[in-house]
Amino acid sequence: MSAISEFTQMQMVDWTSATAAQREAALARPASSSSAELQAAVERVLEQVKADGDGALRALTRRFDGCELARFEVTPEEFAAAADQLSAELKQAIEDSRHRIERFHRETRPQPMALSTAPGVMCERLPLPIVNVGLYVPAGSAPLPSTALMLCTPARLAGCRQIVLCTPPRSDGSADPAVLFAAHACGVTRVFKLGGAQAIAAMAYGTESVPRCDKLFGPGNAYVTAAKMLVAQQPGGAAIDMPAGPSEVLVVADAMADAEFVAADLLSQAEHGHDSQALLVTPSRELLETVNEALRELLEDLSRSNQATASLAHGRAILVQDLQQAIEVSNAYAPEHLILNVADPRRLLLSVDNAGSVFLGRYTPESLGDYTSGTNHVLPTYGHARTMSGLSVQSFQKLVTVQEASAEGLKAIGPTAITMAQAEGLSAHALAVQLRLRAIASEGRP
Repeated sequence: MSAISEFTQMQMVDWTSATAAQREAALARPASSSSAELQAAVERVLEQVKADGDGALRALTRRFDGCELARFEVTPEEFAAAADQLSAELKQAIEDSRHRIERFHRETRPQPMALSTAPGVMCERLPLPIVNVGLYVPAGSAPLPSTALMLCTPARLAGCRQIVLCTPPRSDGSADPAVLFAAHACGVTRVFKLGGAQAIAAMAYGTESVPRCDKLFGPGNAYVTAAKMLVAQQPGGAAIDMPAGPSEVLVVADAMADAEFVAADLLSQAEHGHDSQALLVTPSRELLETVNEALRELLEDLSRSNQATASLAHGRAILVQDLQQAIEVSNAYAPEHLILNVADPRRLLLSVDNAGSVFLGRYTPESLGDYTSGTNHVLPTYGHARTMSGLSVQSFQKLVTVQEASAEGLKAIGPTAITMAQAEGLSAHALAVQLRLRAIASEGRP
């Protein structure tokens, strides 16, 4: 029996009649791949690379990627060859997307600001780049040039001085040409043919070939995710962008929504893999039925129908009383992608508390955000949208505060600092202000 014929319908949950336990189960994510065996395997890889550098990378690449590499870094000749392998249509699509992504990220990047908080006291905030950053672009079951655009563009706009990108080699020892073209189009030329946990280790610790990075970015499989989490926990280890989990979408739809549009949006996440999750929340029982029919029909033509079918096994179709309750369900789930396929999406947007990225109306599929609308598709998953944001230029920067006080300014606010310091029993803090105030008084300044 094929995987397609096994799909009948998404599991339906009536939210109004469900118990608290049933509601919690309906919004549960698939179990993450974080077994003790996986953790131990990743720890071994990290230790190997930390101890043996390039030698360990060659051995691990031979073992996991099935190729021998004398040199990890991509050469100018390889970049040129990659461009020659791509169709003019794909190259133009990458360039078009890059321009939109760059425009959005340029306009939304943090700006320096200065403010006088008292006469003679100036406070500033300066966005400064993280100097050395490492980017990871997967290339497992499908190459992801779009992820190269999403990582390289904000890193360059942030002003990072050293940008390193790792992407897995193919069996012939080459990197995916579309990923190389996208990185090069963004001005990132330090690309290394390294994948998996060993790539994360190389960027976190540095080797003879790969520079050490201060912060690591990008999605990956369970091994990559575990490696990022482990290096971030080590003293002096590299920071990471965010905890990453399987991709997910929640679609809120009303009775007027096109069932095929809704089904296609659910499938666009389900096809990522068996552990991705797709949820439909609607007050229309009729829509639930027609969406299930559309899913069965559309699955027949998908190239990744097996992955999508496996994912739909833990998808949910949640029936609610009204759209306001639908948003309450969405806020409780905190989806990576939230699609509001309703007649008045702007009104519902006002009630959204938790979402990585929101897509409004019947003509805004999540696919646009994945590739070419301009926003970033590296987003918080697994409920982290409650507290975290998607990738932006600010992700590649630190916001450093600056303050400057004149004699007038110190006289204006210094006594307050002295009082606060004395209340906390920190006499040296108070003394640092008192000495300066005495000096100002002795100089006869008004």
